[in-house]
Amino acid sequence: MTGIVYKSTGSWYSVKGDDGKFYNARIKGVFKIDDITSTNPIAVGDAVEFETENEGEASVIITKIGDRKNYVARQSPRAKHAHHIVAANLDQSLMLATIKEPRTSQGFIDRFLVACEMYHVPAIVVFNKTDVYKEKDWKEFERLKTIYEAVGYKAFAMSLKERKGLDEIKETLKEKTTLISGHSGVGKSSFINAVIPDSKIKTQDVSGWSGKGQHTTTFAEMYDLPFDGKLIDTPGMREFGLVDVKKEELSGYFPEMRARLNDCQFNNCQHINEPGCAIKQAVIDGEIDEDRYVSYVNILESLKDHEW
Repeated sequence: MTGIVYKSTGSWYSVKGDDGKFYNARIKGVFKIDDITSTNPIAVGDAVEFETENEGEASVIITKIGDRKNYVARQSPRAKHAHHIVAANLDQSLMLATIKEPRTSQGFIDRFLVACEMYHVPAIVVFNKTDVYKEKDWKEFERLKTIYEAVGYKAFAMSLKERKGLDEIKETLKEKTTLISGHSGVGKSSFINAVIPDSKIKTQDVSGWSGKGQHTTTFAEMYDLPFDGKLIDTPGMREFGLVDVKKEELSGYFPEMRARLNDCQFNNCQHINEPGCAIKQAVIDGEIDEDRYVSYVNILESLKDHEW
């Protein structure tokens, strides 16, 4: 039989079979996929083949994993130099952010966008809580929307409390498998409850069915949308861990920098102190947003001690 993994607790998986039924599944032996050193060989979103373990038992054995079109990984919470694959086979990723109560920093958003570029996943940024925005907050939203849309990302404003902007965002989710992320307090669980009224999500209610609470905040779960499409929740994921990023490759994950890399005087230019740097000149000329450049520098600095 074949199906898709909807939930994982590390040792057990919930698989929705092509027959529409859910099965408790486990793996037998060791899976090695795409030469990835991962703490979890199977991820939410994986297409799998499985068979019944024993006649009459509810559990099944996963025997094969289908090819992935993409995946998103973070640094493993258990092993610094290993991946933890968050989800696979995504059409897009949505970050829920807020300009106030609490404020999502532009640096946080930019790290998310870099990860999306790394994993070839189109990105959407949704700014929630517009019901508390004052004039200066709306100006900040328009500034960020202009910056991100200019380099190819979708950006929306929304108020879950007032149900404003929700229908427009639902349209972007139709017929897509979307990973949703965002730090605590931005309204992620409320958003999921709004688009899937029967879900009754609680932010920390992640893997109670497994009987084990260990590392519950690292497990993703997929939900079917009532208007066709799937949503993958990533509870407790503060940011995408930027694993396997080389310093010389980082600028390639900023679309506005990528378009100018060939104009730099040196092939290995890191766009900090080198002469003839097209990126720095574009920042000076106002063609690259200064805060985006600051994000780049901050991420570059964070990679110095974390290369592997």
